[in-house]
Amino acid sequence: MQFKLLHLQSMDIKLIEDLAALQRCASYVKAAEERHVTHPAFGRRIRALEDWAGVPLVANARAPVKLTPEGQALLAQSAPLLAGLQQLRTQWGAPQSADGGGVGSLRIGTGRTLARTLVADWLAKLRGTIRGARVHLHTSAMAEVCASFERGEVDFLICYEHPALSNGLTGQSFRHITLATDRLLPVARVDASGRARHDLYDPNWIGYAPTLTLGRLLNDHLNATRPAQQPAPAIVCDSADAVLELAIKGLGMAWLPHSLASASVRSGLLKVLGGRGDQIHFEVRLYRHRARQSKLVEAAWELSNR
Repeated sequence: MQFKLLHLQSMDIKLIEDLAALQRCASYVKAAEERHVTHPAFGRRIRALEDWAGVPLVANARAPVKLTPEGQALLAQSAPLLAGLQQLRTQWGAPQSADGGGVGSLRIGTGRTLARTLVADWLAKLRGTIRGARVHLHTSAMAEVCASFERGEVDFLICYEHPALSNGLTGQSFRHITLATDRLLPVARVDASGRARHDLYDPNWIGYAPTLTLGRLLNDHLNATRPAQQPAPAIVCDSADAVLELAIKGLGMAWLPHSLASASVRSGLLKVLGGRGDQIHFEVRLYRHRARQSKLVEAAWELSNR
């Protein structure tokens, strides 16, 4: 079905953004929270968009919510327009606060683990450049963050890079630099005698949920280096922070980012197992849209390149 997007002035662009949030969250409640409106108000806005389109856009109201083919087509056709409008707004500079102060805003999309470690270090480096700015740090599953970045909803994307991963961001539309390198270390809790409670091949090991980027990295490594009879992890977790705490409690060995586990290793709580070949090296990349952005974004990019 073809939609006449040239007639978008007859409706509120935010309604399409509402529909995108609904597809992303697969829940009216979660989408309403993301859009900062009440659940009933959000439902009315979706129905208003359906009235404008003249066809149902949502296939079912219960979670997980799915869009109709028409709803998916509307988002597919409107995504380039929304991204273009957002880029124009960014290039013109974000509005200042009501009292005339501030230097704009900086929107960053990344994963939860990176936000706590390397992204925090990067923001500290930018402290002088972003002083007075409003920084919005969006964390979610990396696939969702990448999609948000492609739609122009964040200025910067900070993510892992490894041959086992593919974020699909091409050089024609985006630019990137390597912010840092990191590695997954196999670690285990140390006992009173200074020995690790678990070895590298201990069946009591802690794994990541397959939805996590770190889980994909680890599974690729294990598939290439471990025998087919490698036992499944005793504990599976969707948070690297939680994996760290579980390892410190002695519940199993785990692979943890050096940036996350280094303090516990230095303090003697955790011990690194195996050799260099058992560590998984990867990059942390900073992505931006190739088009010219706001002064604040350009200043942050320039400083990051130094």
